[in-house]
Amino acid sequence: MISLRSTFLFQAGIGISANTFLLFFCIFTVLLDNRPKHTDMTTSHLAVVHIMLLLSVVFLVSPNLFESLNFQDGLKCKVLFYMNRVMRGLSICTTCLLSVLQAITISPSTSWLARFKHTFTNYTFHIVALFWSLSLSCNSYIIFHTTASSNVTQTDMLLFNKYCLISPMNSIIRSLIFTLMLSRHVFFVGIMLLSSAYMVVLLFRHKRRSQHLHSTNLSSRASPEKRATRTILLLVSCFVVMYWVDFSISSSLVLSWVHDSVIRGVQGLLSNVYAIVSPLVLVSSDKRIINILRHMRQKCHRFLTSEP
Repeated sequence: MISLRSTFLFQAGIGISANTFLLFFCIFTVLLDNRPKHTDMTTSHLAVVHIMLLLSVVFLVSPNLFESLNFQDGLKCKVLFYMNRVMRGLSICTTCLLSVLQAITISPSTSWLARFKHTFTNYTFHIVALFWSLSLSCNSYIIFHTTASSNVTQTDMLLFNKYCLISPMNSIIRSLIFTLMLSRHVFFVGIMLLSSAYMVVLLFRHKRRSQHLHSTNLSSRASPEKRATRTILLLVSCFVVMYWVDFSISSSLVLSWVHDSVIRGVQGLLSNVYAIVSPLVLVSSDKRIINILRHMRQKCHRFLTSEP
């Protein structure tokens, strides 16, 4: 159990550090760059969501940090577990928004999607606010069914640590919540897959056109839009695979109402993978970050090698 907790904390530490770096870079770019990317705001929001998600995991798996919060255990459980679920819902919504934005960006001017480019980007803040409202309302049941372990009987299911339990729900209510969650997830993942398929088709057409023109420049060097599209496709692929594995395990546990610490530990580790992988992928694929880091390395090298 201690090794599993250590793995959780190590995993969360990497994810929080990577997301914090990505967030600071996006803020720095938006404030100082004359031409920031239209996805910078959405990327910043995704980083904030993953930082809050991983922080909730850290407090839930670490007894010392959990006990350091100076309010009742029942309220701690409600706040932390509710925050965890809300952030997971926002993660899928924001990733979906990123994929749609990139699909619109690379659409040719003759495409019907191109007409929504300026409208969609101008209303990004409103869309994000809608996502928050949706996630907060859909996960409100957590507040009523999460409690401290000292307040309930042994028939409850343990969650994350020895302090927090989720009280039994009526089978009809449980099935209804599961159906609503599944419908929401299928909707957003479906949009992700559709936008990803659309981007793959556009990339394939661009490649064929480049080969037809016999231009080595076009075929050997990827444009910024092409690199960004490949990054989003990689993120969506990672999200869909990890998300459905996590959702399948958690759904089977919730519907059967059976607690298995090993299975729940594995499910918890898998559910955090995307929050760790996504900032690493975004940072490594953004040439602006690479150029800044390269410039800083050159300055440090000159400073260290300069004669006194």
